[in-house]
Amino acid sequence: MRELIILDKLVKTYVLGDYEIHALRGIDLIIKEGEFVAIMGPSGSGKSTLMNILGCLDRPTSGRYVLDSLDVSSLNRDQLAEIRNKKLGFVFQSFNLLSRTSAIENVELPLLYNGNSTKDKYQKAMKALEMVGLRDRANAVPNQLSGGQQQRVAIARALINEPAIILADEPTGNLDTRTSIEVMDILQMLNNNGITIVLITHEPDIASYAGRNILFRDGKIVRDEMVASPRRAKAELANLPAEIEET
Repeated sequence: MRELIILDKLVKTYVLGDYEIHALRGIDLIIKEGEFVAIMGPSGSGKSTLMNILGCLDRPTSGRYVLDSLDVSSLNRDQLAEIRNKKLGFVFQSFNLLSRTSAIENVELPLLYNGNSTKDKYQKAMKALEMVGLRDRANAVPNQLSGGQQQRVAIARALINEPAIILADEPTGNLDTRTSIEVMDILQMLNNNGITIVLITHEPDIASYAGRNILFRDGKIVRDEMVASPRRAKAELANLPAEIEET
């Protein structure tokens, strides 16, 4: 597998008045195409700062970040925006859906400035919703959807531009156990289809669905190991008791 993400001596320092906060301290990391990586660590460990840099939402203070053979460390704002739109898909804990906008319109949002026709946008959005099992809820607005369904809409939106990488920041943080497993099942399915997944989580149970676990502490990587037998969400869902529908 080719090297999709390369971090070389990556440093991020924030200056607050007379104080310096060393969020990342010389990170060396390679993530290969097709990997499913979970990044863990306590609050303040640097994992969220790393996610912002990986997502081209922030720049490192020093060091190199190479994404899909492109050194993005010194790109300007417009170039970073283009990278975000073409190569990356984002999934957040809080869903970030527009409350008065239907599921399909939320999924279409990243295509607004891509020059796609209305028909093309609709077809791409429906395909993405179908991938996450929500084709029949395309016209529902967020308050008509459960938390798990809203997160699936957010995943569909992340897929709309066919990204090489999905960056998922605590995607199960607001969900119950069953729904969390359902979300992990979707992420594992996408990974099986060739999409690289980078997941931020503070939950070891969720990290155990990934093939590789990386632990951050005080801005450094303190553990990086392959998971011998990742949990299989689909098998776990099959063994859960059937849900009882409310009448």
